[in-house]
Amino acid sequence: MCNRFHQSEKAVAYLRERGIIVDVDVTDRPGQLFPTGAKTPRYGLTVRRSAEGNRPLIASAMEWGFPTTIKGAKGQPLRKFVTNARNLESPFWRASLANPAHRCLVPFTHFAEPHPDRGKGDDGLPKQAWFSLSDAGVGMFAGLWRATDRGPAFAFATCEPNALVAPIHPKAMPAILPPADWDAWLEADADAARALVRPYAGPMVMQTATPPLPQPAPAPVPGELF
Repeated sequence: MCNRFHQSEKAVAYLRERGIIVDVDVTDRPGQLFPTGAKTPRYGLTVRRSAEGNRPLIASAMEWGFPTTIKGAKGQPLRKFVTNARNLESPFWRASLANPAHRCLVPFTHFAEPHPDRGKGDDGLPKQAWFSLSDAGVGMFAGLWRATDRGPAFAFATCEPNALVAPIHPKAMPAILPPADWDAWLEADADAARALVRPYAGPMVMQTATPPLPQPAPAPVPGELF
């Protein structure tokens, strides 16, 4: 499953250009997101309805991964954080899907699936195939969120892979929503929203090179004005 994706400054600019209020300081947010963990929470931007209604849309930070407790070694409880919603019929996801206010959009510039060649990638981490939208540059996953004891948390829906992703990851891909479906995902009833979780049909590209992350601007040299 997709457990790495990028949210660059390009994605933040994309949101602001569309009138979405970015309600968080993005300067200290990592560009590449990994799954959260009990000791290592990971936060990403999500876009959801405002408390007052459907508009304006608000982009805020949430932890990536719905918490759940399973039986671990020797029957001890083990807390896990679920990042991908594969079966939307499951009671685990049902409440969030049923309530439009608990659906969200998750912006991304690239997402990764483990490469079947295995080995190390150019970043020294397990090799990945990276996917992006060739026509838009920034896409939106179909996300769900809920309140937790650690604050709001999000996950995104997955679906059958399209023709580009299937040779790399035949089980699933993230559900990507074209702009025409954003409002319906945030406002429609559960059945209509569920129908939007389908393989992405728009143009996409794949690469094995790890997409570069934007570098922070250098600190000014003392004595310089700019």
